[in-house]
Amino acid sequence: MPDPGAHGFLPERPPVRTMTGTWTRLTELAAAAATAPDPDTARDLVARAGRDGDLTELRQRVSRLSLRNADAASVRVAVIAAACGWSALDPLAPASPRTADTAFLDLWSAVAHRVDHQFVGLSTLALLNWAPERKPRRHVPIDQLARAEALVPVVRWSPPEQPLGRLDRLMLATTRLEAHGIWLFRLAGTLAGRAPGDASTGTALRRLIRIQHALRAQLRGEAAELRAAPGSARQGAVLAALAAQGALEPPVFLAADAVLGTGGRRAGEVSRHQLRRHLPTAHRAWLTAMERHCAPVRTLAHRGGPEAAVYREAQESLIALRRTYAGLVRCAAGLGENDRIPVRPCGRDDRPSAAHWSGHVHAVSLR
Repeated sequence: MPDPGAHGFLPERPPVRTMTGTWTRLTELAAAAATAPDPDTARDLVARAGRDGDLTELRQRVSRLSLRNADAASVRVAVIAAACGWSALDPLAPASPRTADTAFLDLWSAVAHRVDHQFVGLSTLALLNWAPERKPRRHVPIDQLARAEALVPVVRWSPPEQPLGRLDRLMLATTRLEAHGIWLFRLAGTLAGRAPGDASTGTALRRLIRIQHALRAQLRGEAAELRAAPGSARQGAVLAALAAQGALEPPVFLAADAVLGTGGRRAGEVSRHQLRRHLPTAHRAWLTAMERHCAPVRTLAHRGGPEAAVYREAQESLIALRRTYAGLVRCAAGLGENDRIPVRPCGRDDRPSAAHWSGHVHAVSLR
């Protein structure tokens, strides 16, 4: 199992920026679908690629991809699925062929088998969809690269002749959040197995609070740039669909949640399993193990004394961090400060608009 303490849930190496050979067709299709004016236009592009045999040819080549290139293909497939309004589909489910292009579903299924996870979520759309604007002169750790370098998306949701839009900015902000959150993963390992009375538990929790405050400051720094970027109802609808299926939780928040917990979830909120289903198998296993190993720390919620107070402060700082991120999501979707993200799953062919969002009163795990 990979050690998230090394680089969080970022890839071990920068994502593949340019796919070669026949796979350039997938890159071109993803770019065209992402910038299409509406889901119907994006679906027509996919249908045309299916009729031309491009998707079948790609499916036949999936087994030849290296794991790194399979991740690159998964990003492009995820972008296409989200652009077409298919992000809630399971490509292996029997009902899926009735609602999406069959050739595309076959390609999606083959790629999903290759990378071993169902990947239409923020963890793929953000963490595998970035590149440094300029090539680094020397090798640097992946988290340092993502923190220090100017980043650009591999597949843009904005037309190439226009500035990056709010959805692109949100995805890049999420990547930088993960890079800045590397110490949270390392502290999670420190807290694993610690007893509530261990002298180092309180120290580690105080450090965790400082990290969460720093992450919140990082997000606040991203807010002005995000507000200044152009937005669109089309990109807001993509965010709405991801939010409705619980696919907008940054992985670094899931790691903090595995350590601290957040209490009982309110009625209508998506489950912890649903929040994690878009992650690779190894990452889901790590979160489950961390949740189990940190169970003694969470017993502080029912105790008194200084350590219990620090634990509750750590929980509160996580809630505040999630609220700050939710503010960025609302901004990217063109929503007001009091508008909330819906939790009711959209139907397979639903295409929620910004107006759809404003009628809901709950937030998706971003409390």
